Amino acid sequence: MKDFSNAAFPPEMISVMQKALDGAVATLPHPVSSVHVRSIAESILRTTRDGERDPTMLQTMALLELQLTGH
Repeated sequence: MKDFSNAAFPPEMISVMQKALDGAVATLPHPVSSVHVRSIAESILRTTRDGERDPTMLQTMALLELQLTGH
């Protein structure tokens, strides 16, 4: 996992990120690999750190990144 040790988010934002993660994972065929979950989580963390706050956009960006990286 990339280094997000210095990232800090308020509880409301963590809730938004969790919603995005859950939504993204729910769209993947089962069984979902831990590599996919990690990739999605990293994308959501990075995109949130860059300023995005919309859970739908976070989910979409994470899934697009996953598709582009071919994980």
